[in-house]
Order: sequence, then structure tokens, then C-alpha cells
Amino acid sequence: MKKYLAEMIGTMVLVLMGCGTAVSLACGVDTASVVGTAAAFGLAVVAMAYTIGGISGCHINPAITLACLISGRISAKDAFMYMIFQVIGAFIGSAILAALVADLTPLGTATGANVCAGGVANGLIAEVVLTFIFVLVVLGTTDEKRGAGNFAGLAIGLSLILIHLVGIHYTGTSVNPARSIAPAVFEGGAALEQLWVFIVGPFAGAALSAVVWKVIGK
Repeated sequence: MKKYLAEMIGTMVLVLMGCGTAVSLACGVDTASVVGTAAAFGLAVVAMAYTIGGISGCHINPAITLACLISGRISAKDAFMYMIFQVIGAFIGSAILAALVADLTPLGTATGANVCAGGVANGLIAEVVLTFIFVLVVLGTTDEKRGAGNFAGLAIGLSLILIHLVGIHYTGTSVNPARSIAPAVFEGGAALEQLWVFIVGPFAGAALSAVVWKVIGK
């Protein structure tokens, strides 16, 4: 149970800090807000990697969990429980954020939810490709034989910053179904209508990365 709770807490922190920064900086308005939001998501991952990595592996992302399942690094039972607790953690983080911004102007009830700025097809492609790259970094840096050891958390966090710098303009950058599900439920509207993109895209990209790593990582 400890590792499931760790995943819940880690995902809560990721959503609260990442989406919270996006809301606070009005991400997308200017370059500084994009860079700040990208850094927040990456730093949240680094912080959690060195906090709960030794307990659960710090997936805090159903897409990463799926890739680990396909790669044989986690059992089906643990993968299922990880995903459940990741989503619960995301809802906790989103609920805290919604409460914080509810009475603020002009932020209103903004949640940092993901939407496709250039259309659904464009957004789906972005999420598949960006998740593929991100999860491939995760699989490579955490590999028992070829991984980066204690530097894995830093490498993963930095890669997430890079992914956000590229993807924010197109989708707000999800690469994490849990990170998208909870904010979309609170936001509603287009975010909820397009939610499937941010579930299908990351899962597809993660599955592809697992297959590719099996080929090049052995």
C-alpha cells in the first residue's frame, strides 16, 4: 500500500505544482509563462523522483506505468493500482488548485486543463510523439544495466521541461493521462470533450516507446 500512496502523493504534487504554475503565470500569454510552466512540471518530477523514487519508482503517470508493464518491470496488479492512485492524486491536486483560484480575478476557476490549440488531429500527433520521447527517456535512464543511476530523476525532469517547451503551444502538454483527466473534469467544456486525446495519445506513445526500447535497449 505504501507504494500506491506514494504514487498518489507524487501525482498530487505534480498536478498542483505544474498546473498551479500554469494558472498563476497565465501560461501561453508570453514566453516567460511558457518557460516557467515547463520548468515547474520538470522540477516537480525531479523533486518527487528523489522523494518517492525509492518507494514506488515515481511513475506518477499512467503512461509510464503502462510502458513499465509492457516492459515487464511491473506486475499487472501493481500497474492497475498505480494508475488508480495516480488519478486519485491528480484529483486531489486539482481540487486544491480549484479551491485556491476560485475567488481570484481574472483566473476564475482555471485549472490548467489541456486542449488542442491546432485541432484534435494535430493534438493527437503531438501527444503521441512527445510521450514517446519522454517515456523512452524514462525507460532508458532507469534501465538496470544501461540507466543513469542516481541521475535518472534529473534527466527525466529535464526531459519533461524540454517536452513542455515544445508541446505547450499545441496541447498545453499532457503526456500524462492522470494530469489531464482531473483538470478536465473540473474545467469541463472543450477540455472534457477533447480528454480522449490526452488519454489515447499518451498511452499510444508510451506503448510505442516500450516496444522500441525492447529493440534498442537489449
